Amino acid sequence: MITPTVKIFSGRASMYLATQIAKSYGVPLGNVIINTFSDGEFQPSFEESVRGADVFIVQSTFPPSDNLMELLMMVDAAKRASARRIVAIIPYFGLARQDRKDKPRVPIGAKLVANMLATAGVTRVMTMDLHADQIQGFFEVPVDHLFASTIFIPYINSLNLPNLTMASPDMGGTKRANAYAKFLHAEVAVCYKQRKKANVIEDMFLIGEVAGRDVILVDDMVDTAGTLTKAADIMIDNGATSVRAIATHAILSGKALERIENSKLTELIVTDTIPLAQQSDKIKVLTVADLFSDIIKKVFHHESISNTFIC
Repeated sequence: MITPTVKIFSGRASMYLATQIAKSYGVPLGNVIINTFSDGEFQPSFEESVRGADVFIVQSTFPPSDNLMELLMMVDAAKRASARRIVAIIPYFGLARQDRKDKPRVPIGAKLVANMLATAGVTRVMTMDLHADQIQGFFEVPVDHLFASTIFIPYINSLNLPNLTMASPDMGGTKRANAYAKFLHAEVAVCYKQRKKANVIEDMFLIGEVAGRDVILVDDMVDTAGTLTKAADIMIDNGATSVRAIATHAILSGKALERIENSKLTELIVTDTIPLAQQSDKIKVLTVADLFSDIIKKVFHHESISNTFIC
């Protein structure tokens, strides 16, 4: 009987991360060529056999939509090349904010992506800090939902902050902030915000006591950084000694970097699920490569991954 092998491949959007995952796992990154036609159409090609192999394809699906399409085409190519199992590793799951119909006549984008991945041929999905936990239920295949807390908590402990308070920049993140606070035996604070439209905050109010505290804001993603920086300013205005933020996915669109630079944040700690377009002295990047490598090993050997989670 032939023993299955692990082969790790990457789309162009996550090549930087996949290289580190493969290195951590101890295998060379698989050879893929993306042929691009003059009109922009592209065609992925596996330049080595994947027959009977467990194929892990790393690709975050942040814009442009070509990143998602590239992942789908690679999955289809692996299926047609007789791969044994096809695992889509999606460190950042794009369209996750479209997890429900929040008004009439809009799509549920996250469900559409789940359907397309299943149709393409994935047998498993591996991702990190989904914007909404229920997205796991959109899939008919197993989903390994990893948490960046596994990476963030050791870093927080290394800071040795004497009066720690975990805070959420909005009501939707209170569960996440509370989980960190319980594990770290810290206090909790919450910001309540009102919006007129997406990415535009009208008012923000603080719930909780932060005077004399070292505050760490917790979020799954930072996009325009409007909410995060406004929350940091409110914390300082209410007497906080320092304010840091942890956010798994550094989207950082629009004037995000400028807002962070001009804010009262001491530091923004993110992961490398999305590559940083620009560097900043205020932004600390922690890699998720070793975590994904470890989960690949556990999945390949049919081992439990629950002991990987911290909170």
